[in-house]
Amino acid sequence: QVQLVESGGGVVPAGGSLTLSCATSVSSFSVYHMGWYRQAPGKQREMVARLNPGSSSEYADSVKGRFTISRDSATNSVILQMNSLKPEDTAVYYCSAMRIVTETTYWGQGTQVTVSS
Repeated sequence: QVQLVESGGGVVPAGGSLTLSCATSVSSFSVYHMGWYRQAPGKQREMVARLNPGSSSEYADSVKGRFTISRDSATNSVILQMNSLKPEDTAVYYCSAMRIVTETTYWGQGTQVTVSS
């Protein structure tokens, strides 16, 4: 069982920045796709950013150029740096880990991000 614990959410004015962190218990980043997803009220959960084992990354079109996903092997954590935040970025943000071989996906409990206009 993989444990994922998000932190760093909060309330920020439009144009501001936030850094989300996901502390993980994954044994090795080389066998997991690590990602950040978000879910706004009344909407489906959507992929925000994903970091693949070979360090390639993918982003939703709505966040390209503003968000950056990275991992810190020293602390076994995944970081989402969010800049130029917009009110439409308001959502609960979830960290995920998908084991490549089994495609089993683990989720954190989520952290609320609210961007005020």
